[in-house]
Amino acid sequence: MRDTRKPLMSSAKRGLTALAASLAVAGGLNATVSAAELDEVVFGTNWYAQAEHGGFYQAKATGIYEKYGLDVSIEMGGPQVNGMQLLVAGKRDFSMGYPIGNIKAVEEGLPVKTVAAAFQGDPQALIAHPNITSLEQIKEEGLPVYIAAFANTTFWPWLKSKYGYTDDMIRPYTFSVAPFLADDSIVQQGYLSSEPFAMEKAGVKPSVFLLADYGYPAYATTIETTDKMIEENPDLVRRFVQASMEGWASYFNDPAPGNQLIQEANPEMTDEQIAYGIEKMKAYNLVTGGDAQTGGIGVMTDARWAKIHEFMLTAGLVDKDLDINDVYSLDFLPKEPVLP
Repeated sequence: MRDTRKPLMSSAKRGLTALAASLAVAGGLNATVSAAELDEVVFGTNWYAQAEHGGFYQAKATGIYEKYGLDVSIEMGGPQVNGMQLLVAGKRDFSMGYPIGNIKAVEEGLPVKTVAAAFQGDPQALIAHPNITSLEQIKEEGLPVYIAAFANTTFWPWLKSKYGYTDDMIRPYTFSVAPFLADDSIVQQGYLSSEPFAMEKAGVKPSVFLLADYGYPAYATTIETTDKMIEENPDLVRRFVQASMEGWASYFNDPAPGNQLIQEANPEMTDEQIAYGIEKMKAYNLVTGGDAQTGGIGVMTDARWAKIHEFMLTAGLVDKDLDINDVYSLDFLPKEPVLP
């Protein structure tokens, strides 16, 4: 990976920047360093800018990243963007990831690690028409479930093992709610704060089953980086995690600055859609619930990773020889929890 500092920065200035930023991490120093002394960082998200990325945009908009000596560029993901590939190639310093994907990457020999998890619960849900009241009913009635290809190696095996879902229920999902709106027998996957919004706008108030509420163990909106970055610049990793989690705390307090940057990056994101996303994140405690209530925003635990690993082993999604400790590190979480 390239040196993430500006090439003209002297050794003395680098030392001062690291010192000032480290003091900020340790003691909440409120001073910022000059623009010439900031470490340049590229962070890639997993999709187009949206409320679910709000904490990162907030940290940039409000100067939190600068407080920790960082000049952060946020690059949007999308259907044609391979974030893991860009991370490993050194085009990005940090990437927004997903635990199951990161486990598979490490199994394939890619030198990456997860260092924080902004979402304690995955926003992934199954969405049905109002007459459906449980995940069990979907199975009992043999309803067609529209899922994307990635679901076959993430939540679908979990639904099969826990609820007895079968592959003959699967239909290909094209990331459109039109089939759902046209046929009241259809069930589909969706993000808690996205597809239900579109359905409600079209006049259908769906039943939404957030898989995390039923025991699906995956974190979401994780921060991934490379082993090389961890080895060569652990202080930068620590500062990026700290600032990002402070960004999330700030976003839930007053999201206006972050929302402005989100809409600049993604003009199709309306005020109404963002407000809906924030409402759902708060209502379901996606960022602030679970271990985050005491361990702070971004927290991860060995016990939770063990559950993710156990699920993947049971589902045959990962080889038993994988050492789960190679996949993540708890060393870069804020020493003082960023409490909600």
